[in-house]
Amino acid sequence: MEIDQEIRNLIDRMVVDRNLRRAITTESPRFFFGAYLSHYVKSPFAYFHFELFDLMADPTKKTIVVMGARNSAKSAIMNTGLALWSVLGKPQKKFVVLLGATQAKSKLHFLELRREFEQNKLLRSDLGPFRTEESQWGDSIILPKYDAQITFASTEQSIRGMRYKDHRPDLIIGDDLEHGESVRTIDARNKMYNWFTEDVLPAGDSETTRVVILGTMLHEDSLMMRLKKEIRSGARTGTYREYPFLDEFGQALWRERYPDREAVETLRRYIGNERAWAQEFLLKIIPPDDQVIRLEWIRTYRDHPPRDRAHDYRGTFISIDPASSQSDTACKTAMVIGRVFGWGEDMKIYFLPNPINDKMDINDALEKAKALSRFYGDGGLATIYIEDNGAQRWMVDLLLKERYPAVGVHAAINKYSAA
Repeated sequence: MEIDQEIRNLIDRMVVDRNLRRAITTESPRFFFGAYLSHYVKSPFAYFHFELFDLMADPTKKTIVVMGARNSAKSAIMNTGLALWSVLGKPQKKFVVLLGATQAKSKLHFLELRREFEQNKLLRSDLGPFRTEESQWGDSIILPKYDAQITFASTEQSIRGMRYKDHRPDLIIGDDLEHGESVRTIDARNKMYNWFTEDVLPAGDSETTRVVILGTMLHEDSLMMRLKKEIRSGARTGTYREYPFLDEFGQALWRERYPDREAVETLRRYIGNERAWAQEFLLKIIPPDDQVIRLEWIRTYRDHPPRDRAHDYRGTFISIDPASSQSDTACKTAMVIGRVFGWGEDMKIYFLPNPINDKMDINDALEKAKALSRFYGDGGLATIYIEDNGAQRWMVDLLLKERYPAVGVHAAINKYSAA
């Protein structure tokens, strides 16, 4: 984006006037970044970068979730830039916590900050002195002049109870908290969401703590997507922004860096992985090759066709994935009911509302299966299809013994790919 002449004149004055530079950068995250951190961005800012700076500058934006493409400078601005400006600038935050997917990754972001404090001569001259020292939480940056501390943690640990003197975390920045394994199963996704809502959020204060979460598209049920849905539905107070690499016309959002299709294509070929390109740059979900059920196959319905021959009604069937263990870490027993119409490529399955997904012992699961078979049997007994891998065969045998139409299904696929 073009910078008008008035701003150019102001920048020229800031270069030579230290007092003016300090006064303006304290108030403005945009000018703070331009003065002290411009080495992170080699091309002129795009319009969405200014949107990010506006979010940073607005104290009413307590919860900010940004899903952005790789190579969009979101981490430089909303992680490194926000952490530094929030302590050294107008917000005067006292305890900043940087979060990453692993301890190693969160420490990398932390070390970038420490490097600025140690090696950024202009920053040290204008806003120092700074020093780093050990704390009970590991490496920390202690800023006596500002009575502040910056530290790091990961999704592998609890941050509840963290304090710097009498300060709870008043700025929490989570950058790329998710990865392939953390979104692979429903249990892993729930674990991540529960950690965020039950550990991260309570670590701060609802009135004073700012929480910023940055990431890309990894799964339609990821933490990022859950936060997006909650914010857009009004269930959670916050601000959500989404910046794919390309706009609806196929042009780069950051045209100042990728000015034409040739530049975009050069980057795409450099990435070389179409799945990574689609998900982490275009923010589109691409299912794994071995995923059995594809999201695009699923449709919602208000009413299914009448259950008669004219509509090729074939029957109502029950599908069960039993789990006999009731331990906290065990899977739950799942039961779904589907009404089947048509044959071959014209076949449609209408899954009924309120599927069962609960922990239950052998007797409860057996009684529930029999009750469903009787209720949905159209005057008889509905056929029950049951996964019978290994120890799960017990349910098939017990139902057959009581003359219920049970069919064992051996799952040869990796079911977690479709989870």
